[in-house]
Amino acid sequence: MSMPMTIREYLRACDIDFEEVPHPREVTTSRIAQQAHIAGNQLAKAVMLHGEAGYRLAVLPSTRDADLERLSALFHETVELASEDEIADCFKDCDPGATTPVGQAYGLQVYIDDLLRHQPDIYFEAGDHETLVHMSGSEFDRLMTASPHGQISRHH
Repeated sequence: MSMPMTIREYLRACDIDFEEVPHPREVTTSRIAQQAHIAGNQLAKAVMLHGEAGYRLAVLPSTRDADLERLSALFHETVELASEDEIADCFKDCDPGATTPVGQAYGLQVYIDDLLRHQPDIYFEAGDHETLVHMSGSEFDRLMTASPHGQISRHH
């Protein structure tokens, strides 16, 4: 499988300059970072959240976990991690477990961890476990310009 058209078309529509980087099939972001020789704080992962108001996407460095307490305070409601089935329903054209940070393309509100802002380079799953999207940090900031940000992650 390659990058889903939903993601490719969204990046093109936003006029984002990016490249696709193939990598050996891996399912954990830490292994992908190792295989691709990328600093873990430049590999963004997406965590889908479920709350009373619906679904949201938290985007954070692969080296960290979503801080559900902080996110719940930010949203003024208790949020929990979405189930695999909920994620698959939302990201229909992505491989299971290969959720992409480009949640806007799927109608989700995206929240960015401050640690991802102003990085020189950003990489993230293209939705297929075999391709990373690479873009400059400034392009990533432009892509996520409408997304609220804050300290939404914690150490493993």
